[in-house]
Amino acid sequence: MTVLVTGATGSVGRHVVEGLVAAGVPVRALTRNPATAGLPKAVDVFEGDLTRPDTLRAALRGVERLYLFPVPETAHEVVAAATDAGVRRIVVLSSSSVLDESGDNHSGEHHRAVERAVEASGIDWTFIRPDEFATNVLWKWGHSIRTEGVVRAPYGNAPRVLVHEADVAAVAVTALLEDGHTGQAYVLTGPEAITQADQVRAIARALGREITFEEITPDEARVLMGHAMPAPVVEMVLGYLADAVANPPGVVDTVERVTGVPARTFARWAADHAGDFAAAPEEQAA
Repeated sequence: MTVLVTGATGSVGRHVVEGLVAAGVPVRALTRNPATAGLPKAVDVFEGDLTRPDTLRAALRGVERLYLFPVPETAHEVVAAATDAGVRRIVVLSSSSVLDESGDNHSGEHHRAVERAVEASGIDWTFIRPDEFATNVLWKWGHSIRTEGVVRAPYGNAPRVLVHEADVAAVAVTALLEDGHTGQAYVLTGPEAITQADQVRAIARALGREITFEEITPDEARVLMGHAMPAPVVEMVLGYLADAVANPPGVVDTVERVTGVPARTFARWAADHAGDFAAAPEEQAA
């Protein structure tokens, strides 16, 4: 049994690759630049791009199971190529945002398009639907923590159920390797609801230094966040935070039920990523 991992150099994909290698199964990895992939030696690395389905043919040849990173623009073509290659199981990295069927959820529409393409194929499927990734704090707060020791954000008391990317990968690996997960759509959260202010405190403890949390208004946040993400995503994130204050999100135990191992806490995530909050030379110079 050979498994192809797309998005293999991403935050989840790397863990999927490592989990499959540890299980002793043949692993192929798809990446745009094999020379810089930095993947384990046991992995067969193929050059390819999900936005160009014609580049996947060699990587798919002889593959039985596929971990699919979500690219909605070409999802139908990619799934068709997988079908033609004889792939029998697809595990999709999706999102809990697909549960919002309002029609104006940017993330939900993005991931729903991929799910529909896979469902229509007739191939056995499992959808992995993580709630908010803990890694989001890196692009939201990483620069200001590294350079100023401060986090500026709205809704400091908004709780989130942040999930460690390694737990998302562990569920995906289980669904790829074990039977009994076909047709399942797994929503994943971390093991706790933790406010933004407490997230900052957890990062500070992991780094062993003080980090200040400064509450700002939603309008001020729109300006800051707009430098890093499209306006629809900014509004989605602000909407989630505002709603979380009035309606705290619930924790689900899917990670433990599927893998047999409890989900990692945010404190664990912060400790695992402490090095990512060290200032780069260009940031120090700034």
